[in-house]
Amino acid sequence: MNADKMENENNHEMEVEQQPDDDSLDNEKQVYIPGVSRALKDGEELAFDPEAYKIFYSFETKWSCLSFDIVQDSLGDRSDFPLECYVVAGTQADKPKNNEIVVMGLKNLNTLEDEEDIDEQSDEDSDSEDEKKNAVIHSVTISHYGGINRVKVQKLGDGIVCAVWNDMGKVQLWNVTNALNECSKMTADSKDEKQTQEKPLFSYSTKREGYALGWSKLKQGDFASGDQCRNIHVYRMHEGGTWAVDQRALTGHSGKLIGAAANITNSKFSEISSLGSVEDVHWSPTEEGLLASCSCDGTIKLWDTRSSPANACVCTVDEAHSSDVNVLSWNPSDALLVSGGDDAELKIWSLKSIQFGQPVARFKYHSAPITSVEWLPQDATTFMASAEDDQVTIWDIATEADSQDAVEGVPPQLMFLHLGQKEVKEVHWHPQISGLALTTSLDGFNVFKTINI
Repeated sequence: MNADKMENENNHEMEVEQQPDDDSLDNEKQVYIPGVSRALKDGEELAFDPEAYKIFYSFETKWSCLSFDIVQDSLGDRSDFPLECYVVAGTQADKPKNNEIVVMGLKNLNTLEDEEDIDEQSDEDSDSEDEKKNAVIHSVTISHYGGINRVKVQKLGDGIVCAVWNDMGKVQLWNVTNALNECSKMTADSKDEKQTQEKPLFSYSTKREGYALGWSKLKQGDFASGDQCRNIHVYRMHEGGTWAVDQRALTGHSGKLIGAAANITNSKFSEISSLGSVEDVHWSPTEEGLLASCSCDGTIKLWDTRSSPANACVCTVDEAHSSDVNVLSWNPSDALLVSGGDDAELKIWSLKSIQFGQPVARFKYHSAPITSVEWLPQDATTFMASAEDDQVTIWDIATEADSQDAVEGVPPQLMFLHLGQKEVKEVHWHPQISGLALTTSLDGFNVFKTINI
């Protein structure tokens, strides 16, 4: 870690602070909406609005992390402050040998109001007492050779296993239970960071790297991966904590180029793109063996992994997006999928009608490719998305248009706009702390909870 404490201030672009000038009488603070609000004038700057958040912290790791996942821990569902949560992330270091799996404990997370009270009392308290009250990060790092494209954690029995896709073309499983236990035991008086050596529980080499990775919530130990060669592999856990991979890959995604990519002649780009890279996979939370996948061929596919690979594809949505389909997420309680593509669109699909190729809702707000989507586990109508326009958005698909409150260029379902990070790559909700969101980007992590969730 670059710092042992998390900061609760940042350059979040939530309001425009206007400086007085002779040409304008309107010096009120205004909500800034990229692409909708006017360009900033000389003397104006964007400022973080603390009234929009219940919780906000930012922190950095030594190397930026393309992917992370939140651990479903033994603390149960909770809402009382201060909060505590555990995260596993994978680094993108300057050299393959410098990469790490970073296991982190985020502790003493207070509301912004409580943080202000702690700061006011700090002069009266001893340094040690103040240290115990402030938010802190404890971490245990596991050496890993190769940049980490994706991490997904899963509780198996009494342990926590982390699946890793790396840029060396390997899918691996790592036991992070000991590292999490170490994080949990660390206190304000402990060293903030520890290092450990582990060997993977399982490793499988592929021809090319990939990014798609997902655990089944219904069949313990089963997970799937998708690579740049349009292969989807299913891995099954056997007795004794061993895994076997079905060498017969699911290969329904095509190498067809669509959208702007179809006009690109650069041979290297075309070679990679035409392979039909599988961009994301997600297991159904309600139907065992049902897997959804999306690809740069513009399609979304549903697979019954209990069938033979030749007969496993049960539904194909052609041209689900006008270009690459980057990400998808399965609603935890309703038969809905949300997808995001290079076309900057978000689409909602119902399993009752997905075979007809028409989404039940579509949102065109972002101005750049979507990088991550996830439904809120505690609310079936709310999801979060991030995009290459450096925006994180929170949506409620149950919201209906109200002409009185309408803002031109902003869909009524858009509940919240979170800014201040560059190149946001992944977003997640905490499965046990309702409304607590975490994001990773080129310049670090954000942890926040908004006032309207």
